[in-house]
Amino acid sequence: MEGNGIEHRTVRANGINIHLAEKGEGPIILFLHGFPEFWYSWRHQLHAFASLGYRAVAPDLRGYGDSDAPTDVNSYTCFHVVGDLIGVLDAIGADKVFVVGHDWGAMMGWYLCLFRPDRVKAVVNLCVGFSPKDAMNKPPVETLRTIYGDEYYMCRFQELKVIETEFAEIGNDKVIKYFLTSLPASPFYLPRGKALREQLDVPINLPSWLSEDELKCYVTQYEKTGFTGGLNYYRNFDLSWELTAPWAGCKVEVPAKFIVGELDVTYNTPGIGESMNFDVMKKHVPLLEDVVVMKGVGHFVQEEKANEVNQLIHDFFRKF
Repeated sequence: MEGNGIEHRTVRANGINIHLAEKGEGPIILFLHGFPEFWYSWRHQLHAFASLGYRAVAPDLRGYGDSDAPTDVNSYTCFHVVGDLIGVLDAIGADKVFVVGHDWGAMMGWYLCLFRPDRVKAVVNLCVGFSPKDAMNKPPVETLRTIYGDEYYMCRFQELKVIETEFAEIGNDKVIKYFLTSLPASPFYLPRGKALREQLDVPINLPSWLSEDELKCYVTQYEKTGFTGGLNYYRNFDLSWELTAPWAGCKVEVPAKFIVGELDVTYNTPGIGESMNFDVMKKHVPLLEDVVVMKGVGHFVQEEKANEVNQLIHDFFRKF
């Protein structure tokens, strides 16, 4: 899968095995993926930044890809994942690194900066803005359920094995294809018992940025691992929120840049999209340089517009 100089190894971090894909030599950039992804979603960045003189490192986060997937559903809080990332940095001999995160990887990137700013030179996060603990007066899933109801996708993801069973009935290939190519630019719902049925009644043509072979890489990986590891991040959303109480009022004191697609599902979800406004985020991320909204781009910006995103990242990191 995706050779061209990408090297693979497994390191021991925070008591579990974490798989790494890496390429290049130089200052380290840690690339953190989201759902439903694994290291492969950073393939364009690994090649590009290695050629620019960086060491690009993309782990499979716990529960994903070839990394360990603890069976305890409560082992997927932000503290577990940030602990893994610190373990990875120690294992590869990195003192301070650049960080790029997407989706859940962006959320964990923000937490890494919040908890351990001493280990991060600068961060570029994609599609998920920083939301401080005190931005909500009740847990996030509870808040979303109140606004959007039980069939909102994050609410549907809460019940262990329920959505996994529905996805299995639909077929992993169809589920992956839909998530990567067809997420709406609006709140996303998964009606109980008929999740994605209506959407998949219409054939999906792959966009120019995703080939059949690339889609197959995703499908093959998820046929092996299933979705539970990734879904467990959603199942710990409220717990992570509760456990970060000691950081209420704290700011992310790391140089930052934020990129989001104009058609991104979260950017177009009222109650979430507003947090991605520059002035709003700047209050909590005082060293935020810019918020870039990419026209005509959806959720998977690093794949949809790889060259443009790479340039935005490089232009920012070269300042440090």
